[in-house]
Amino acid sequence: MRWWKVLGLAGAAGVATTGVIIVRSERKRRAYTPDQVRDRLHARLSDQSEPTGDEQR
Repeated sequence: MRWWKVLGLAGAAGVATTGVIIVRSERKRRAYTPDQVRDRLHARLSDQSEPTGDEQR
């Protein structure tokens, strides 16, 4: 039954690592000011190409 313990510890370590990654990305995302978010959204919108007649429905 020793391998069950190893498997359980590996699973717990994986869950903890995933949580750390999620928290880091949330901190990075929340660090933007509203003006920075608005500027980034405007830049993404301007980077998109205009839709053609076939793509509009």
